Amino acid sequence: MDIPKYPESRGVFLEDRQLLHALFGRLQPRVSELTFANIYLFRHAHEYRITSRGDAVVILGRGYDGNAYFLPPLDGDVVSAVDGLLLDGLTLYGADREFIGSFLKPSEHLLVEEDRDAHDYLHRRLDLADLPGNRFHKKKNRISYFSSRHEYLVAPYSSRHLKEALDVLEVWTGAHTDSASRSLEHEASAAGEGLEMAEKLGLEGVVVLVKGEVRAFALGERLNSMTSVCHFEKGDPFLEGVSQLVDREFNRICFTDCVFVNREQDLGEPNLRRAKLSYHPVEMVEKFRVRRLG
Repeated sequence: MDIPKYPESRGVFLEDRQLLHALFGRLQPRVSELTFANIYLFRHAHEYRITSRGDAVVILGRGYDGNAYFLPPLDGDVVSAVDGLLLDGLTLYGADREFIGSFLKPSEHLLVEEDRDAHDYLHRRLDLADLPGNRFHKKKNRISYFSSRHEYLVAPYSSRHLKEALDVLEVWTGAHTDSASRSLEHEASAAGEGLEMAEKLGLEGVVVLVKGEVRAFALGERLNSMTSVCHFEKGDPFLEGVSQLVDREFNRICFTDCVFVNREQDLGEPNLRRAKLSYHPVEMVEKFRVRRLG
């Protein structure tokens, strides 16, 4: 499909997967937003649109706060595209430290702000698959609690699990409706569509079955040659230990050639931040917002 020239833009469609997937493959991103599946599934939440500035393909979006932004350009003359969009008053979002160093010229007219709420949690995949040593003893205890009380099976996610996985998602969402999360409704919608379109979007994952019924699922994809990314991980909130189990099994079974797994950001939510930190990331993939002053 044709890509309009900025300031014109259009929505993101499934037909864009071939082009964008190839661009991300060449880019080898470390930032969790930069996959076609993520952009497609959150196209409504962030009002994602595609355009071109010069010869660069650019994704435009809008944050949960309503502010417009653009993601790091995907190809072409990146420096020129970034300069032009900043001059037009847009904010650059999702730029990692390498991007800042490579494509932004130091200037007193630019404000570069670290966005801690958006930092991605990067882990060694084998740490989460094996849960070694005392650092993970609480995770292992919860898995042991679950496995001592339930006979379960773990299987690769497929379309035959769709209905029951959607049921788990509904239960999970209902248990979190009192949350102050800005993103809960959007996340649940994206997860549901991800389950429905997993094969078309190239998502892989696992399910935990208890008495033959799905009680937890995890879905993700390859982010770059060394890193997977887990986009969605949901479990029955009334089954203690099933969430820790499905996380372990995702990393045991999926993307076993990857060294790292990216578990995305915490959006500044205190409980989610504590939970993610408890898995002992080896690195926080820093992200920055950049805007022009004056």
